[in-house]
Amino acid sequence: MAVTMAEITKLRKISGAGMMDCKNALTEANGDIDKAMEIIRKKGQAVAAKRSDREASEGCVLAKKDGEFAAIIALKCETDFVAKNADFVALTQAILDAAVANRCKTLEEVKALPMGNGTVQDAVTDRSGITGEKMELDGYNVVEGAYTSIYNHQGNNQLCTIVAMNKEAEAAAHGVAMQIAAMNPIAIDETGVPESVKEAEIQVAIDKTKKEQVDKAVEVALKKAGINPAHVDSEEHMESNKAKGWITDEDIAKAKEIIATVSAEKAANLPQQMIENIAKGRLGKFLKEVCLLNQEDIMDGKKTVREVLKEADPELQIVAFKRFTLRAE
Repeated sequence: MAVTMAEITKLRKISGAGMMDCKNALTEANGDIDKAMEIIRKKGQAVAAKRSDREASEGCVLAKKDGEFAAIIALKCETDFVAKNADFVALTQAILDAAVANRCKTLEEVKALPMGNGTVQDAVTDRSGITGEKMELDGYNVVEGAYTSIYNHQGNNQLCTIVAMNKEAEAAAHGVAMQIAAMNPIAIDETGVPESVKEAEIQVAIDKTKKEQVDKAVEVALKKAGINPAHVDSEEHMESNKAKGWITDEDIAKAKEIIATVSAEKAANLPQQMIENIAKGRLGKFLKEVCLLNQEDIMDGKKTVREVLKEADPELQIVAFKRFTLRAE
C-alpha cells in the first residue's frame, strides 16, 4: 500500500522519527498510524535491548526552576553528535518541563510521567530507536526553598547546578550557583559532611603525615651517608642509576639497609600528638575546600562565600544545592 506524504509527516510529528523510518513503518502497517507508531516503538525497544551493555557517557544536562522548585536532569547517549542534536536536546527539555510541572521528586516518578502516546521512558526508548544509540535518564536532582536559582555552565548542557535560598536574592543566588559549578562542594558547611567522610579523611591525613615523617628521616640518614636520596627512591631508579654509573652495588646495599632500619625506627617512635595535630590541620583544609560557605569566593578571592552572603544580606542562607555533570573531574 502506498502511503502519502501527509501521513508520513503526521507520523513524523507524533513520533519524532526520520522520514524513511516513518514511511517504512506506515507501509508495514498498511497506513494505520497507531500500528506504525507501535512498530517504531518496538524498533526503539529492540535497539535499546541490543545496546544495553554499551556505555552512555555523553548526553544533555539541563536545569529549570519554577518558583520554589528547581530540578536538573540528564538524558544520556553514546556520542557527542547525538547529544548536540536539536531533537535530542528538545526531548531532554520536554522531559524536564514535565518533571518540574509535576514537582517530581524521584527519577522513577519522571520516567512514569505521560508523554506522547506513552510514558517518558517510552519516549526515551523511541528516541533510542531513531538514533540507534543507547539512551538513559540520569542525574535527576531537585531543591526546594523560598527562592531558587539555576546555572548551566557556559550554556553547553554538560554541567548544571541548582540552589535554594531562604529568601529572594537573585544576584547572590546566581553567584552561589556559579560557585558550585566551579568549586564542586560536597556540603553547605561542616555539619553537612558525613562523619564517615571526615573519619576517612582524617585517617588519610594521619597516614600521609606518618609517611612524610618517616621519609624525611630516611632522607636525612641517606644524605648523611653520602647517598643521593633521589638515586635510591625505588628499585627501578636504583637499577637505572647503577647502569648510568651514578651509584654502585655497595651504595644500593647500604641504602636499602638505611631505608629499612631508619623507617622501622622512626615509625615506632613517631610523636602521636604531633601527628594528630598535623592531621587535624589537614582535615580543616579539606573542609575549607569542600564546604560551600568556607570556600574562597570565585569572584572575590579575599572573601569566603559566607562573608559574601553576609554582606549581601545578613539573613540570607543557602538551604540546599545540587550539581550534576557528565564529565569526569
